[in-house]
Amino acid sequence: MPAGTLYRGREGMWSWVAHRVTGVLIFFFLFVHVLDTALVRVSPEDYDKVVATYKTPIVALLEYGLVAAILFHALNGLRVIAVDFWSKGPRYQKQMFWTVMGVWIVLMLGAIYPVLGHAARVLFGS
Repeated sequence: MPAGTLYRGREGMWSWVAHRVTGVLIFFFLFVHVLDTALVRVSPEDYDKVVATYKTPIVALLEYGLVAAILFHALNGLRVIAVDFWSKGPRYQKQMFWTVMGVWIVLMLGAIYPVLGHAARVLFGS
């Protein structure tokens, strides 16, 4: 690391970076979602075309990424609250980070079939 940097590359820094990145990704999704939903009032035919493009396997992967971002952001937000408002929070930051990661992985494994099942059937047959 360069001299004078505050970043140490530890769990707290990486969870901070991931929290910001997932927040921006979620904001971007919400922005696009509002725009494409508003399209239904302007041109229902164009709205139907846009929604039809969402039914592809590539978009299913993007949806899985969205689920990943939302789950991580929510779980890490709970960790941030614990660090900020629990007197022993900073002392257990590393353990809480790895707990968040473990819960996130378990939930993401559970989300594979519900989110990607249709895409797998389209790609590989029923």
